[in-house]
Amino acid sequence: MANHSQTVERIPRLQGPIMSADLPPKVPDWVEKLAWLMDRSIPIGKRWSIGLDGIVGLFPGVGDLAGSFVSALIVASATQAGLPRAAIARMVANVAVDTVLGGIPFIGDLFDFAYKANTKNIKIYQEHLQGRTQRVRNWMFTLGVSLCLLALMAIPLAAIIYLFRLLQH
Repeated sequence: MANHSQTVERIPRLQGPIMSADLPPKVPDWVEKLAWLMDRSIPIGKRWSIGLDGIVGLFPGVGDLAGSFVSALIVASATQAGLPRAAIARMVANVAVDTVLGGIPFIGDLFDFAYKANTKNIKIYQEHLQGRTQRVRNWMFTLGVSLCLLALMAIPLAAIIYLFRLLQH
C-alpha cells in the first residue's frame, strides 16, 4: 500500500488549460460549428448556402425566438472569452436585426435566409481573439447606437411637450 500512495503523489497536478505561446486564442470549435449549422450548412448550388436559422424561422413566433436563443449562445461564449463590450454590442445588434426583421411575415423569412448573423458574429469573435480589433469601427458603432437611443428617447419627450402645449391653448 505504501508504494501505491507514493506513486499517486508523484503524478503532477495540472491547473487550468494548457496553452501554447505559439498558438493564438481560437473560437471554440462548438461555436464555429453552431454558426455553420445555423447559417451555411445547406448548400444551394456552388455559391449559396442556407442554414437552419432560415428554416426554423419559417415557423411563426417560435422559430425566430429559437434562432435567437441559439445565437445568444455564441454571444455568451464571446462574453466568457472576455471580448470588449463594443464587440459584444455589435454581436447583440446582429442578433437583434436578425430577430426583428426575420419576424416580419414573408419578407422576414427571405431576410432570414440571406442575413447570416451568426457568421458575422464569428468574424467579430475571431478578429478580437486574434488582436485584429477595429477600435474606430467599434466606437463608431457604439456612438451610432447611443445616438439612436437618444433619438428614440427624444421622440416621446417631444411628443409630450407638443401635446402639453396644445392643451394649454
